[in-house]
Amino acid sequence: ALGLSSATRIEGFDVSHAQGRAAVGSDVTFVGGRPEKSGYRRKQLDDGNDDYANMRALVAWRARRAVDRGGGHACEDRPDPDLLLVDGGEGQLNAARDALSAVGWDVPAVGLAKAEERVVTPDGTYSWPDDAPERRLLQRVRDEAHRFAVQYHQTVRDEVSTVLDDVPGIGPRTRQRLLRRFGSVDGVRSASMEELRTVTGIGEETATTIRARL
Repeated sequence: ALGLSSATRIEGFDVSHAQGRAAVGSDVTFVGGRPEKSGYRRKQLDDGNDDYANMRALVAWRARRAVDRGGGHACEDRPDPDLLLVDGGEGQLNAARDALSAVGWDVPAVGLAKAEERVVTPDGTYSWPDDAPERRLLQRVRDEAHRFAVQYHQTVRDEVSTVLDDVPGIGPRTRQRLLRRFGSVDGVRSASMEELRTVTGIGEETATTIRARL
């Protein structure tokens, strides 16, 4: 149904966040039907509550690493997969395909929607029997991508809650602006006073407090 000569190597992608907070993405690798943990990657994302934008950013990040590798850069040592699987339906798949097209990485992609466990492709949707090996494989990849994303989200969320929530003068909106500007708590920690003050809502007093607390 997918029109593939081989699907030995599959990468699965998922996004996790809590109402836009601590958004992260996962990229897991399966080879021959088994997880290859050395091929797992994860990334913090900036697009808050927009699942499609987050998926687009996640797949674009993976695609750029693959294309850069082809140019002799050593940022990605994994082979190209036979198939990309995104956790979601038509919207997530379209976002992923937009990213692949924009970067110029020619890898087929499909989605697996949770509601009816249907495989979503650019040409339509397919439903295999419950016991079909192909369906079970894609479910395993999808579920593992979801597990890995949720696990990382919880780690990032706990770090953000523990560190930034305790800084006087920082509310939810300012915290989100800081994370968007600097990418992570470590990024905020490394920022200079001048850089911190470029964030809306951060004055000299709050910047000084952040530097002292972190």
